[in-house]
Amino acid sequence: MQALFEYVPLILFFVVYKFYDIYAATGVLIVGALLHIMYFILTKQKVPTKNWIIFGLIAGFGGLTIFLQDDTFLKWKVTIINGFFAIALLISNYVFKKNLIKQLMAEALELPEKIWAKLNLSWAGFFAFCGALNAYVAFNFSQEVWVNFKVFGLMGLTFAFTIGTIVAVHKHLPQDDADSTAKEKE
Repeated sequence: MQALFEYVPLILFFVVYKFYDIYAATGVLIVGALLHIMYFILTKQKVPTKNWIIFGLIAGFGGLTIFLQDDTFLKWKVTIINGFFAIALLISNYVFKKNLIKQLMAEALELPEKIWAKLNLSWAGFFAFCGALNAYVAFNFSQEVWVNFKVFGLMGLTFAFTIGTIVAVHKHLPQDDADSTAKEKE
């Protein structure tokens, strides 16, 4: 549910863009991101660092977009966020010896260390790719094409990469008792 809630500001951005313009949509995106932060505060939950960073970038680049009436700032925000995630995964792993992907998913999955390392590297590569692709689309196509790509293209790529990750990891998961009992009976 939390992951779905994170997409609400993006969906509102898209709807407002279709009916008004990029600047009204950017204002709605900023307010939506602020409401997401407020949700954590009002429910007395710790606001994840990722959410503070994203909100800061949305407010900063979105504010510049509105104030200067220049969508370039908003377009760069997407590339910077993806670049930040890619760099954070790499630095945490290679400098601080902490695999962030493993830290996020270790409670749900039990995988060999080399698989965690591959997952971390593949997600860093994915974020770098998305950042570069966003920059390419943002500065080589119309604003409308970029907005559609930002909302649906990046969301679709993330969904597809997540499914690909699940498929790739599935063969490394330990078999549960029901599966091993069924195999023993065969």
